[in-house]
Amino acid sequence: MKALILVGGYGTRLRPLTFKCPKPLVEFANKPILMHQIEALVKVGVQEIILAINYQPDTMKDQINKLQDLYKVKIICSQETEPLGTAGPIRLAKDHIIKDNPDGLFFVLNSDIICEFPLDKLLQFHKQHNHEGTIFVNEVDDPSKYGVILADENGRIRDFIEKPQEFISNKINSGLYLFNISMIDRIPLKPTSIEREIFPIMAKEGQLYQYILPGFWKDVGQPKDYLAGTVLILESYRAHTPDTLAKGNNIVGNVLIDNSAQIDPNAVIGPNVIIGPDCQVKEGVRLKNCVLLKGAIVNANTWINESIIGWSSTVGKWVRIEGVSVLGEDVQVKDEVFINQSFILPHRGITNNIYNKNTVIM
Repeated sequence: MKALILVGGYGTRLRPLTFKCPKPLVEFANKPILMHQIEALVKVGVQEIILAINYQPDTMKDQINKLQDLYKVKIICSQETEPLGTAGPIRLAKDHIIKDNPDGLFFVLNSDIICEFPLDKLLQFHKQHNHEGTIFVNEVDDPSKYGVILADENGRIRDFIEKPQEFISNKINSGLYLFNISMIDRIPLKPTSIEREIFPIMAKEGQLYQYILPGFWKDVGQPKDYLAGTVLILESYRAHTPDTLAKGNNIVGNVLIDNSAQIDPNAVIGPNVIIGPDCQVKEGVRLKNCVLLKGAIVNANTWINESIIGWSSTVGKWVRIEGVSVLGEDVQVKDEVFINQSFILPHRGITNNIYNKNTVIM
């Protein structure tokens, strides 16, 4: 089997982290977002993965080669010369998808999605109903913010309703699909929305089915959702692989710490904290609902909550960072500074307090 991952563009929603590297290579739970997806695809038998991108892939080449070697899977890039929406990239990659594909099946994943990826269940259900497409759907508490899906009891999708004001369904498109290769010919080679232009026709013809996604689901393409996704994946680790989580008198709740990180025993960590490789957390630090990326240093008696600290950044003593703040790569925060819901671009020095929300330091 094959798979297409819709990587898209420059990852502007996740800036300033994507100034450092392409969005799929930003670490989530201490490994690139792309790696979570590749692991799941390989596990279910996918042997070739196509990355649909619309920017130069040169910055991804080294990492792609490493992932190919690690997972023994072929990874190629299909590059758009113009943005083609959510369906056009599938049509553009047609030759790659259909070549040497005896099963006649392919997965499609949006690159921002994190879940438990039970792709074996999707594959089994798709083969059972034997129609053209299957969508993983997610059940949400407030469907009014999304396009919802109406389906029969057997899973056949009847209709899509965009942002309903009255409750008609709590099931939404999760951005994870399995198709027969025949569906590619439905897509013109031009900018096309799979959700608005292709799926409604497939549903009308009785060719599209839903399967309810078990476990958690989150689009982590922007900082607030990235942090919310951190909570969900740590809960999943607690349920399925609790030994991967940190333990100790100074650990509160679900915490993931890379083995190379140095944590002072008098620092209190958690809940919902991820600490990456080569990080240093000094005495008296309090971390909660946050992520430290590789090489970040947090000095004594500092408080960080609901924030992401970028690669090789250094946070001084007695600093307070909160309110969904994001520090890019190599940001240097001086002692006794307060940062509130702000976004700091790479290689900046912060010497003064930032009180106003949504401040961007360029």
